Amino acid sequence: MKKRILVICGGISKERLISLDTGKQVANELKKNKYSVKVCEPDHALLKNIKLFKADIIFNALHGQFGEDGYIQTILETQKIPYTHSGVIASSIAMDKEISKKIFIKNRILTPKYIKFNFKKNKKNIIQIIEKKLKFPVVLKPINEGSSVHVYICTKKNIIKNLKTLSVYNQILIEEFIAGREIQVAIMGTKTLGAIELVPKRKFYDYEAKYNSRAKTKHIIPVNLEKKDLQKITAITRKAHQLIGCKGVTRSDFKFHKGKFYLLEINTQPGMTKLSLVPEIARYQGISFIRLIEWILKDASINR
Repeated sequence: MKKRILVICGGISKERLISLDTGKQVANELKKNKYSVKVCEPDHALLKNIKLFKADIIFNALHGQFGEDGYIQTILETQKIPYTHSGVIASSIAMDKEISKKIFIKNRILTPKYIKFNFKKNKKNIIQIIEKKLKFPVVLKPINEGSSVHVYICTKKNIIKNLKTLSVYNQILIEEFIAGREIQVAIMGTKTLGAIELVPKRKFYDYEAKYNSRAKTKHIIPVNLEKKDLQKITAITRKAHQLIGCKGVTRSDFKFHKGKFYLLEINTQPGMTKLSLVPEIARYQGISFIRLIEWILKDASINR
C-alpha cells in the first residue's frame, strides 16, 4: 500500500505564497500517483491533524522563518513520525546566515566578507565602516530570511534609505558585493545532483527573478565550466552540506568571479514550484518529479 503523506505548507513567513505553491505541487503529484495525501497549515490544529490523519511521513514544504529554521522541526520531533529534509540543528544553522558564514570561514570555504549591523546600537558612522572594511557597493540582507526577501544591492547614495527599510529586523548583514556568474548546485543525499546557472534580466537574482516567469530569468544547464571548476564547486557544495549536518536535498548558491567560487548560502528546503531549480536539475539528470519526491520521502527520518 502507498504511504499516507501529510504535507505541511503555508505558515506565517514572508515566503508563505512560495510554500503554498511548493505544497500544492508536491501534493498534486503524490495524489496522481495514488498516495493518500492531506495538506495542512502549521497552525494550532497541526498536532491534531497529524494524529487524526495518522501520517506515515510528513513532507515539510514550509519555507522561511518557523519552517526551515529548526522551529517546526523541533515540534515534529515530538511526534516520532519521519519528516523530510534536515533536522533541528542543521536547519537552524543554515538559516542563520551569520553562523553558517562563520562555519564556512573556519573551514576555508570562500564566502563574501561581511559586517553585522545592529539597529539598536544605531551606528551613525556605518558608511565610514563600510568604506574601511568592505567598500561599495554592498548587499544588505536579513540574517534569517530566504528567497532573497528584503535583499538590496546598495551604493553609498541609497544605503541609508534601504537600511531604514530593513529596520523591522533587529540586525542584518552588510555583505561585500561579488559580481560574476550565479551558479547553484543541488545535493541529493551524499551525491551531487547537478548544477545550474541563472542569468537574470533584473539587477540580480532576487525574489521576482526567482518566482515570476515574466522576469524571464535564463536557466542554463549544463553549466559551462571547465572540468576542474565543476569538480571544485561540487566539492565545496558537498563539504558545506556535510559541515552543517544537512540531510536529504539541499541547494547551495554561489557567485563565480575571477576564477573563484563564493558560497552565499545553503538552502535546506529548496522550492518545488514550477520555476524551482532542484526539480529542473533533477529532470535534466533523468529524475522525474515523482521520483524526486519519492526519494525525499524515503530519506525522511526522525532524530537526525
